[in-house]
Amino acid sequence: MNVGILYSRIRRDEKLLLSELRERDHEVTKIDVRKQRFNVSEPPAAFGDVDVVVDRCLATSRSVYATKFVDAYDVPVVNDPTTAEVCSDKVKNSLALEAAGVPTPNTDVAFTKDAAMESIEDFGYPCVLKPVVGSWGRLMAKIDSRSAAEAILEHKETLGHYEHKVFYVQEFVEKPGRDIRVLATDGQPVAAMVRSSDHWLTNAAKGAKTDPFELDDRALELVEKASEAVDGGLLGVDLMEVGVSQDDTQAASGDGPGAGTPEDYTVHEVNHTVEFKALDEVTDVDVPARVVDWLEAKVEAEAEVTA
Repeated sequence: MNVGILYSRIRRDEKLLLSELRERDHEVTKIDVRKQRFNVSEPPAAFGDVDVVVDRCLATSRSVYATKFVDAYDVPVVNDPTTAEVCSDKVKNSLALEAAGVPTPNTDVAFTKDAAMESIEDFGYPCVLKPVVGSWGRLMAKIDSRSAAEAILEHKETLGHYEHKVFYVQEFVEKPGRDIRVLATDGQPVAAMVRSSDHWLTNAAKGAKTDPFELDDRALELVEKASEAVDGGLLGVDLMEVGVSQDDTQAASGDGPGAGTPEDYTVHEVNHTVEFKALDEVTDVDVPARVVDWLEAKVEAEAEVTA
C-alpha cells in the first residue's frame, strides 16, 4: 500500500512509523503540510496515489483543517476530521465523553472572568483551569486559592485570543501520583503505561517516569467506550484511577508499576495525534508494528468495500 504521512516535522514517533512501513515494503509519500495548498475542488498532486493518509500534524489547526480537505477528496484519513475536531477541543472532548456515559471529571465552561470565578469557588480549592486547545500540559493551572484564581483569570483575559476567554474549569481529581496512557486502535488497546511524577501534571512531555501497565476489565471497557465517543481511530486515551492514594500505589508496587485496586477510573482526555515513542520504549509491545497492522487491515477493508 501507499501511505501518505501528513506532517509538519518528523519526530521520533514518525521515524518509528516510517521505518516499520518501509521494512514491510510499503510505499510512503511524505506530505509536508506547510508546503501544500488545499483547493476546495482539486486535490494536491501528493494525494493522488495514496491508499490512506495518516495525520501527524503538530499544530491543531492544521490537523483539523487538513483532514477535512483530505476527507473531501475521498481519501481515507487517520484520524478522520470528526475525530480530530472532537479531540482537539477539550470542551467537545468532555461533552462527547459525558454523552457516551464515560466517567470524566466534572467541568464548567464560562465566558467571563466573573462567571469563571463562580465556577472556581463552587468547585473549591484546588481546582484546575485548562486551555480549550493545547497539549503536553501547557498553560494548565492548578488553582489553590482565590488570589491565585484572580491573577490567572485576569492574565488569561488580557491575552487577546478568543480561546483564552473560554474558561474551562475542572474539578481536581486526586490521583496516586500518576495517570494512565493507553494507545488504542478503534477502541482496542495496543499497549498502556503509567506516567508518574511528584508534580500534579504527569505528562511524559513534562518528564514523568513511565512504566508498563496492565489494564483490567473496567479500564478495557472505558477505553472502548471513550474511543467510540469520539468516532474511533488511532487514539491516546488518558485515564486516572479513582480511590487509590499515592501511599496505596507505593505500598503495592514498591518501585514497580503495580498499584492498589481502584474503585473506578475517570477518562480525562482522548488524544487524536497521539505520540507513542515513550510507550514503545517502556513496553514489550512493538507499537509501530501494531499500528501498521491496523493500517493494513483498514486499507484492505476499504478495498473490499470499493471492489
